[in-house]
Amino acid sequence: MFIKNNLVKNIFDIAVVNELIARIQQLQANTQPIWGKMSVAQMLAHCNVTYEMAFENKHAKPAAFLQLILKLIVKKAVVNDTPYKHSLKTAPAFKILDTKNFEEERNRLIAYIQKTQSLGADYFDGKTSHSFGALNKNEWNNMFYKHLDHHLSQFGV
Repeated sequence: MFIKNNLVKNIFDIAVVNELIARIQQLQANTQPIWGKMSVAQMLAHCNVTYEMAFENKHAKPAAFLQLILKLIVKKAVVNDTPYKHSLKTAPAFKILDTKNFEEERNRLIAYIQKTQSLGADYFDGKTSHSFGALNKNEWNNMFYKHLDHHLSQFGV
């Protein structure tokens, strides 16, 4: 059973996915952030990293000691239902420093969100996270949704 709360919407629900996609579609290549330094294309690429870590073998996994630290200190803040604060420190794998193609990154993000929803919550229940070990479906949901909502809000959508 999926536990729903008022702070984090269910990313496995098609209505929530459609709402997120509509927000993403409101972005333009020249949309400016309300806070932070990333361009909109960099933000989309940054959001894609979460899905790359879930679906692709593209990023190196943290060393065992670092993974333990992430599980003990960072995991709770990432997977709970409390929204992220503005201008938090970004993990190195999520730092996007080069120029990105806005349309390409937007299309990739939409495809990842749709793939996540189509696989469904049960696919993620117990799936091992790149940095935090096995997560339940609620933790995966919170991580996916909170991150997207945080950055879409950063760009005013």
